[in-house]
Parts: sequence; structure tokens; C-alpha cells
Amino acid sequence: MSHYERRLEADVERIREEVREVSERIQRALDDSVRALLSGDRDLTNATILGDLQINREIRDIDHLCLVFVNRHLPTAGHLRFVSAVRRLIIGLERIGDYAVTIGRATIQLSQPPPGTLMRDIEMMADHSRLILAQSMESFNQENADSAKAILTLAGQMDSTFHRALSDLIREGEKGSRPVGDIVALQTIFNRLERVNDQAKNICEETIFAVTGETKPQKVYRILFIDERDDCLTKIAEALARVEYPESGRYASAGWNPAESMDEACRRLLDLHGLDLDTYEPTQLRAVHEVLDDYHVIVGVGANPLEHIPDLPFHTVLLHWPLEVDGQAAAMETLRKYVRQLMETLRGPKAG
Repeated sequence: MSHYERRLEADVERIREEVREVSERIQRALDDSVRALLSGDRDLTNATILGDLQINREIRDIDHLCLVFVNRHLPTAGHLRFVSAVRRLIIGLERIGDYAVTIGRATIQLSQPPPGTLMRDIEMMADHSRLILAQSMESFNQENADSAKAILTLAGQMDSTFHRALSDLIREGEKGSRPVGDIVALQTIFNRLERVNDQAKNICEETIFAVTGETKPQKVYRILFIDERDDCLTKIAEALARVEYPESGRYASAGWNPAESMDEACRRLLDLHGLDLDTYEPTQLRAVHEVLDDYHVIVGVGANPLEHIPDLPFHTVLLHWPLEVDGQAAAMETLRKYVRQLMETLRGPKAG
């Protein structure tokens, strides 16, 4: 190995070591913030908040090391991917440190400890977040892309835990037994624990990129079109989205009072334009109500859907597309514009 190669590898190892050390410090800060919350230890809370100042300095030092590395070695291929991944990864780590601080500040705002149910929710979410974060950093340190991909799947399990915790928090708020400030502080704590999980997923994606060069695939959105009958307009919207944006989403339709069968004139219109569907049968909205949180966007086509989706999932967006046109053909052109606007908002102008 030449002197230059030894110097390059030494610089890489130094960056790795600095990342390893700051990630361990951040994991301890997260542990301390949750432990202080559960135990009511204000001294530990304040120490965690102040400790973030050193974490921020270390993050800046790592970023400086990366810039020096690029200037000194003009890296290519794997080394360039590595330093690029590190610069993005430390942004996520710094945010996790900020989440620990926010948890600490929210803890101080509580007038009394969380009730038993919410305490268990916090412990469960914290255990999951800490595990995912530790495993994601281990996959990065070991340059193990396969492990990172497996952790991404495991990280997806946080959603159900977060939704259950929010439901418990809502029930607690409805009792009116605690100050509103406590409910807001607890919601903030839940949110930050969930965000730790999201940042850990980002770390896994940076690991995969650094090791293999694979970039994060664009998100595929699940979209549900609804109206009363689900026999025409929703079917047109679903068919347009399926045919014109097949790679950008997965689409379905339903009605809160569905017809027995699809409108024949509407079906002929779809056939005329070469628009196919997996099923032409109207679907009862209640049949998909249990999985509404699987959808990123729910669209009310024509009729306002608000009163028919009383319990909108936390991560789902509800839209209303009014249609002030005469005839199914005119409605199709209006829906084509709506669909295009939605998909370009979700995936950009190259959505397809």
C-alpha cells in the first residue's frame, strides 16, 4: 500500500471513529431524556439539554473533516459515496440529539408524571426507537447493506405503535383530568420518538448508498378515490391514475352508499379511451375503513367526503375535488387535470 493510500484509509477511519463516538453520545442522550421523563429526574433532564451543545460541536467537526477529506483526496466512487453519506447521516444524528433536548424540555413542562397507560406507550416507543437507531448505526459502522435493508423493514412497525399511543393520548385528553399543556407536551414527546425512528431509516438508506451506490427509490403513494356511489367518477379517476401514473402510485375507489354495478355509459367511456381497471364493481367504503391508514391520500370526487371520514388517520391527507361540469366526457378531462396536479405534487413533474 502506498503512502497516499495509507493516508486516505487513515482519514476514512478517523471520520468513521468520530461518527461512531458522536452516535454513541447521541444514543446516550436519547436514553437519558427518556429515563429522566420516566423517573422525574430534573437534574438528568437539564444535563441532557446542556449536553447537546457538545454534540453540536462534534457534528460540526465531522462535517469539517469531510470537507478536508474531499479537498485533500478528491475522492471518487466508493470514497466519494462514503463522505457524501456521512455528511447527510450526521444531519440526521444532530436532529436526533435535538429530539432528545425537545423531550427534555417537554418533560419540564409536565405538571405531573404521565399516567400508567401513556407511560407504557412511551417506554414501548422509546425501546423501539433506541433499538432501531442502535442497529442502523451498527449496519453503517459494519458497512452492511443487507442488514440496513432488514432494519428498514423492522422500522416500519413503529407506525402502529405511534397510532395506538396517539389514541391513548386523545382518550386521556377527553377525560379533562390534566392541563392542556400536559397533553401538548406528551404529544410532542410521542412525535419526537417517532421521528427518531424516521431518522434511523434515513441512516439505513445512507448505509445502502455508501456500500452499494443504490439510491432511495421514489415513494409509491397509495390513493383512494371516494364518492357516494363509486359507479362512475371515482372509477374514472382510478383508471386515469392507473394508466397514466402506474409507477407513482397504487389506486383504489370506494363509495359510502355504493351502487350495485358500474354505470354502463361510464364503462363504455373508459373502454373508448383504453382505460382499464382491475375491478369495475363498486366497493363499500366500510369494507376498506379498517385499512384507511394505509392510504397516503383520500380524495372525495365531486361530493365533499369530510363527514364520511370522521376518523382521518394521522398520516393521511383528505382532499376534495369539486366537479362543476356537464357530462361524463367533460368530467374525465377535469379529472385528468386533477390527477396530473396531484401526482406531480407527490412525485414531481416527471411522475409516471
